[in-house]
Amino acid sequence: MILVRGVVVAEGWWAPYESDRPQHVYSLSKAFTSTAVGLAQAEGLLSLEDRIVDVFADLAPAAPSVYLSAMRIKHLLTMTSGHDADPSDVVLAAPDWARAFLALPVDHEPGSHFVYNTAATYLLSAAVQRATGQRVLDYLTPRLFEPLGIEGATWEQSPQGADAGGFGLSVTTEDAACFAELYRCDGVWGGARLLPEGWAYDATAPRTFSTFGSGDPDWLQGYGYQFWRGRHGSYRTDGAFGQFALVLPDRQTVVATTAGCADMQAILDQVWTHLLPALATDPAATLAPDDDAAARLRGRLASLRVEPLAGESASPLAAAVSGRVVTMEPNAFDVESVVVTGGHDGVRVEARFAGGVVGVDAAFGEWLPGVLPRGSASGGSPGVQGQAQGGQPVAASAAWSAPDTLVVAVQLLDTSLGLRLTARFDGPAVRVALDLNAWFGPTHLGDLVGRLA
Repeated sequence: MILVRGVVVAEGWWAPYESDRPQHVYSLSKAFTSTAVGLAQAEGLLSLEDRIVDVFADLAPAAPSVYLSAMRIKHLLTMTSGHDADPSDVVLAAPDWARAFLALPVDHEPGSHFVYNTAATYLLSAAVQRATGQRVLDYLTPRLFEPLGIEGATWEQSPQGADAGGFGLSVTTEDAACFAELYRCDGVWGGARLLPEGWAYDATAPRTFSTFGSGDPDWLQGYGYQFWRGRHGSYRTDGAFGQFALVLPDRQTVVATTAGCADMQAILDQVWTHLLPALATDPAATLAPDDDAAARLRGRLASLRVEPLAGESASPLAAAVSGRVVTMEPNAFDVESVVVTGGHDGVRVEARFAGGVVGVDAAFGEWLPGVLPRGSASGGSPGVQGQAQGGQPVAASAAWSAPDTLVVAVQLLDTSLGLRLTARFDGPAVRVALDLNAWFGPTHLGDLVGRLA
């Protein structure tokens, strides 16, 4: 979605994704947590100068180090807690995330060393919950979500029942756009002030230098209160695989995306290359109408789709393997057996685990909507609770890419992830490769090896 001066000038969703379905926005969640901190400070419930050992006095070590004693809310906001490296994997694997965070060594004076730290954002969420007596989601609902028209938002929680803070929020693309537009307008929405006066500037101003990942240029422009500074005077909150709420203040423009792209810098590069030069710097400037270009844009936006698998809908092997049990060797996914049942229009794949059977129907040449038990396809972070209720919506497509190879693609519609299963049959031997479109590590998850009964 692209907004100029608060008006939507272009929007589009790639089928089978839909505009009204909330998406897991990963680290874009962090700026919502930051906003809750700003609101709680304005209400006198906490202060950016509060010491962490005081906020969590019951969980802090009996004799905290000098650097831990010096750590304040503001240092968590700016990712300058003093940790030498991101401790998030260790913290999120622990039974008590806050206690684990406070037990870590603090290597640098807080405020002096930037390191991206999702666990620090969780501590902000837990601090807000202690100060307000509410989950961040519930605290923000009347103050932010309801005025912005955000409905159906969910947030994953820690084992202690606090919102994850640094990830786990699910909202729509439009919700992310509204959030960014609110910040562009200095916290004022529909004539009403939703954010404390001055907070939008304070939160998005560069507070420290920044480094991240491979050193892409838009991650080297500085960091605010859980907001990244970017090139061309921009700022943004973003999440893995292309979740962006980007503000270009000088051009009065907001760009919001929910995506499944491993190269996030490439998305921003497209904005700078193609969109930025077309945006006027003069607030009073207008473009001459171009009916032909407008019609082409409407057609392009209306035809967006993630292509279903291309290939054949039949193979000489299809009847020979349909309905037969493939017994799997021991594997990291705990899959005991798989059955593929073929038909004229598609296939059904059923995987048996110790705890039951998970099945998905896939259509040849189309996306077929369906539902999986939540968490069965994509897993989750250790200890994460309170995920969205009900099944996980999916859309699946299938094709025989070769006479001996069946491919099934499954899009997880409330995330940016797509799972691809490639099954190769060699007599009674079967090998199934599992791959994701994007992930925090290798996208090839591994292979299942089995034999036809």
